[in-house]
Formats: sequence, structure tokens, C-alpha cells
Amino acid sequence: MLIAYDSKTGNVRRFVNKLNLPSVEIDEQMVIEEPFVLITYTTGFGQVPEKVASFLQRNHLYMKGVSASGNRNWGTSFAKSADTIAHQYGVPVISKFELSGTGRDVEHFTSGVATIAAY
Repeated sequence: MLIAYDSKTGNVRRFVNKLNLPSVEIDEQMVIEEPFVLITYTTGFGQVPEKVASFLQRNHLYMKGVSASGNRNWGTSFAKSADTIAHQYGVPVISKFELSGTGRDVEHFTSGVATIAAY
């Protein structure tokens, strides 16, 4: 399954590079017409980045799940963008990971994607 992602500091990009799955870094004008999973970062106090929100306005129909990176120092706002997107678009949160993720985070994410792809 295609991974569509956005990365501000490089943490999400480093996570995506560990996945060995087809991926594309989003831009605001991009249109994706195939099933994909979104990976984003969280900004501010748990908000969805504006670029990601703009991308989703055009592309949410093919989104099958969402994951987000964050920093656990933010407590309940840790990777909250995934929760917001999941609620808004009715897709599951596959995972949340800190910074660029660990090997266990990669395994958890790829397992979640495999489950979604099976449907």
C-alpha cells in the first residue's frame, strides 16, 4: 500500500525510509487516486499541520488509515494529529511513534498496514 507522508523536521521521513514500502511526500496540489496510508507529524498543541489538512481536503477518499509522530513530552497531545484525522475522516489510527520511531514502531506500523490492506 502507498504511504503518503509529510515531514517537518525529518523524523517522519526517517521513519518512512525504514519501512521499505512505496511512499510519496505530499504537497498541497497533489492528488492520489489509489488507497494510501497517511503518516504525519503533529504541530503546536496537537494540531494537524496545515499542509496535511489541505492535502486531505482533496485526497481523503482513498485514505485507509493514519499514523503520526510526536514527542511524549506533550502528554495527552502526543501525536494527537492522528486522532483528529481519524475522527474527522473515519479511518483507524494505525500507530503513534516518538520522533523517528523504533524498530518495534516499524513492526507495529507494517503489521497495521498489512491488516488494512487485507480488507
